[in-house]
Amino acid sequence: MTGVEPNRLDDQQLMKELENIHRTRHDTLLYGSNDALRVHNDRMAQLEGEYLRRHPRRPVAAGRTREGARERSGADRATPANPGA
Repeated sequence: MTGVEPNRLDDQQLMKELENIHRTRHDTLLYGSNDALRVHNDRMAQLEGEYLRRHPRRPVAAGRTREGARERSGADRATPANPGA
């Protein structure tokens, strides 16, 4: 494993690690070797898993649920593509 075990990080350190791994995700996907991407995936899963373990009742935005997405897509269909045309 790369880095400190997530369960040994305090909350502030865990958030900093999560911010860093999400910030570097795109470049790793586009330009990293297969090994680098695998290590990145593993570390991200460990950090995110630890965050979810600590915050099982985290607030969830309604728009980030399947039902919220359906409501958005339904609202999009109800809006004309060319208003006033």
